[in-house]
Order: sequence, then structure tokens, then C-alpha cells
Amino acid sequence: MNRLEAMQIYVRVAELASFTQAADSLGLPKASISTAIKQLESLLGTRLLNRTTRTVQMTQDGVLFYERSKDMLADMDELQTMFQQGEGEISGRLRIDLPIGVARYILIPRLPEFLQGLPKLEVEISSTDRRVDLVREGFDCVMRIGALSSLGESALIARQLGELRQINCVSPDYLARFGTPQSLDDLRQHRLIHYTANFGGKPVGFEYVDNGQNKTLKMTGSITVNNSDAYQAACLAGFGIIQVPVTGMQRELIAAGRLVEILPAYTAQAMPVSLLYANRRHLPKRTQRLMNWIAEVMAPYLVSPDSRGT
Repeated sequence: MNRLEAMQIYVRVAELASFTQAADSLGLPKASISTAIKQLESLLGTRLLNRTTRTVQMTQDGVLFYERSKDMLADMDELQTMFQQGEGEISGRLRIDLPIGVARYILIPRLPEFLQGLPKLEVEISSTDRRVDLVREGFDCVMRIGALSSLGESALIARQLGELRQINCVSPDYLARFGTPQSLDDLRQHRLIHYTANFGGKPVGFEYVDNGQNKTLKMTGSITVNNSDAYQAACLAGFGIIQVPVTGMQRELIAAGRLVEILPAYTAQAMPVSLLYANRRHLPKRTQRLMNWIAEVMAPYLVSPDSRGT
């Protein structure tokens, strides 16, 4: 095993804090992982990892070596594609994480366009409401919807794409039973479907912007969900009002008459959309290419912060 391969193995072990998970991630026997780390430590003359039966932690020297290794591996990846003339030579694996609605209704349907002419490129797509760990789980980039200040990932680089406008939706069946609210006062007679990432928390309520200020109106509701698919399904079943960003999913359902937009003058604040990636001096061409494509495809769905009121 050469030194470059040993560095790649070390980086995965360090990121996952596990020999077993690193072996699974790289498709290698666990014994090969252990041997590579031992050889690397012997070559460098220092211990990189403190290992117990339960934990794997980097030493101080291990942290320094990890950072330098990441830069060197990124440089090597860039060198391999520096003199390639066409995008058809772009190869390797791209692992990305996307919100469920964006993946299903916007990006995956357009993915054949991205992969056309790139036969050597493989794309792995994670789509979940769970917030993945970009570094530990080996993602090249992830899309986040929400304020950057609340993302809790300050060690990453954020490329802001724009904002998703939010709308209020209900089903025709709900309107037939409860009527159409025309004002905020009318909402006191209506029901809200509550969304929360963790059960046990206090529901936020109906959110809206009034003279540039974010406000909340408490509303009753008989159902609380913790993922976007259930949120949409509960609305279609007639349980109440939902507040969602405008994506292909909502556009299709509204056009089909399965959802109806209400109270357009009282919507929640637009949600920033960002692509996050690891802090490294050189991004591989395949990652740059993917991020530029995502920005292009998402553009028709996004507004700039300066155009919210237009």
C-alpha cells in the first residue's frame, strides 16, 4: 500500500472515528485499515490516533496530519484533472445530501442532463430530513434550507443560492369543511398542522411577516409531524394548513387542484438556500461542476433577498 492510499485511509478513519466504519466506507478489510495506520505511524515516527475498544481519537499530531493530508489529497485530485480537455474525463464519486422535496421534484428529474457526457462519474444522493454530518459521512456538498446563523456548521464554506418563498396551503376538502380564511382573525377558527424536528417541543404556530417583522400566531391543531413527506400528506388528508417553501412539489399539487394557496399577504419569511462544502483550497472539478449545475437548476425557484417584496 503506497503512502497516498495510506493517507486516504487515515483521513476516513479520522473523519469517522472508527476503523470499522472506515473499512466499510472504503470497501477494505478492517485488518488492512489497521495495518495501513500502523505503517503510517511508523513512517512518521508519531502516534496519530489514540485507540481504545470503544473510541478512536486523533492526537495533536494526528490533527495536524489530518489537515495537511486533506489539502494534499485535494491537490492530487486537482492535478489529475488539470490537463483534461473535456468534461467527459471527469470521473470519481460525488456524494451529496438534498432536502426531500428538492431532490424528488426538482433535481433528480433533471439529473440525466447533468450526467450526460460524464460516463465515468457516479453520484450518490442522500435525501432525508435528518441533518447529515458532511465531514464525518463523506459528503462532497450538502444543500441546507434555513438561516445560516442556525446551521451550526461554521467550519464549512457556504455558497448562498438565494431564497425560497413560502406559501400557505390547504386541501380543497379542508376548505369545503371549514371555509377559506380571509384574514389573520379568521385563523382563530382554523387548524394548523404542526411541524417539529423533535417531538416534545412547543409548536411554533402560524408564522408571517408584518412590516418587516417576523410574527407568530398561536393556532390549534390535531396533528404534529416530524418530516416533510408526512407534513404534505397530512395537508392532503385535510388536517389543516401548512406553510411550505415553493418547490416543484407544491407547484404540481396546486396546478392539479390538490392543494390551494391561501392568505398570500401573510406568509412566513423566505428561507435562504445554501450549498455547504468542506473548507479546502481546491475543490475537485466534479464538485464545482455539480454545484454550478444545482445553482442553475434551482434559479427559477429562488428569489434574491432584495426582491422579497416584489
